[in-house]
Amino acid sequence: MTKLIKHTIIVQHLLRHPSILIFLGLLSLFTITIVLLSEGVGVDLVPTSFIKTLGKTLCLCMVAIAMDLVWGFCGILSLGHFAFFALGGYMIGMWLMFARTKIIVLQAAQNAPLPMSLDEVNDAVGTQIFGVVGGADIPVIWTFADIFWVQIGFVFLIPGLLAFIFGWFAFRSRVNGVYLSILTQAMTLALSLYLFQNDSGLRGNNGLSGLQNIPGLDDTPQAIISIWFFIASAVTLGLVYIVAHSIVHSKLGNILTGIRDNEDRVRFLGYNVESYKLFIFVLTACIAALAGALYYPQAGIINPAELAPVASIYLAVWVAIGGRGRLYGAIVGAAFVSLLSSYFTGGHAPDLALGLGTLRWTEWWLVLLGLSFVVVTLYAPKGMSGIVDRFVIKGNK
Repeated sequence: MTKLIKHTIIVQHLLRHPSILIFLGLLSLFTITIVLLSEGVGVDLVPTSFIKTLGKTLCLCMVAIAMDLVWGFCGILSLGHFAFFALGGYMIGMWLMFARTKIIVLQAAQNAPLPMSLDEVNDAVGTQIFGVVGGADIPVIWTFADIFWVQIGFVFLIPGLLAFIFGWFAFRSRVNGVYLSILTQAMTLALSLYLFQNDSGLRGNNGLSGLQNIPGLDDTPQAIISIWFFIASAVTLGLVYIVAHSIVHSKLGNILTGIRDNEDRVRFLGYNVESYKLFIFVLTACIAALAGALYYPQAGIINPAELAPVASIYLAVWVAIGGRGRLYGAIVGAAFVSLLSSYFTGGHAPDLALGLGTLRWTEWWLVLLGLSFVVVTLYAPKGMSGIVDRFVIKGNK
């Protein structure tokens, strides 16, 4: 009976908000089309490299939704959510790298006269992974790196715990506005600088590499693996969108927007503002970590540069360009800027010969992105989604 009631509530929510069905329909159509055109299982029109780019873009759309929830609906301009994104990647990357290295070590020892003991295997794995930073011992933080489900739990636990500790002190201290943004950026910078050290236990500047090689799937080509991750990213994006949409259109969503618009009034009405802020901050940190756990196996490598504060600033730019306070706006902004960035920085866009010199997109792309953010902020505060709103309003007249 309980399950029936839950399913009925979900169906009623979908019927009341057909925009969810529209989004899921478009996402499904897009996913099926790309799979049919893919190199791995389709007609070989879309190369594997572009499949990975699209899969990574879907993951960036997920973290953009998280940013929109915490900033667009709750008013917390976090400049540290990409740190949670990268931590999710590190957690799953540890298992990928450890398990893959262990398989290589065991395969190399097959012809040895005596089988390797567990300590010898761990020593060999430690040398393979940490030899690049002058070490051989496996750090304590890698204790459970060979247990898949534990590392999956850490994908949520570690970023969530960091977000909880940071949010507890920040929100209980009534830190708001630009000061809170600076604190989140300082948190990200501190974590990044720590991970750059070779004794951090995560290989310092070298980071974790070879993440595209999934343990136990040596005979499976990357063209197939990329399709699996692309589909998984699309399905997860759909689920994250449903969860975010349900939150936004619930009583919780009304309280969050109330906090964004007038925090003191919401507190005067008897609501524990700090608890709501902490909840949405931790929840969005976990969403960002989940997106990172799907992103980096497709990227193949992760290093501390991914935690640089500028990455979280880019995230805010994506949401602003797409239109904050609108979930589909965050998705559109992240997808648009991400794909455009891949085009201009990947050397695909031809240089423009101007009278005074040559415009090289790889050098000027970030400048143009910054200018577009300023223009959107000044002249189109609703972002790209504002254009959709205009057509909807005109259509209803």
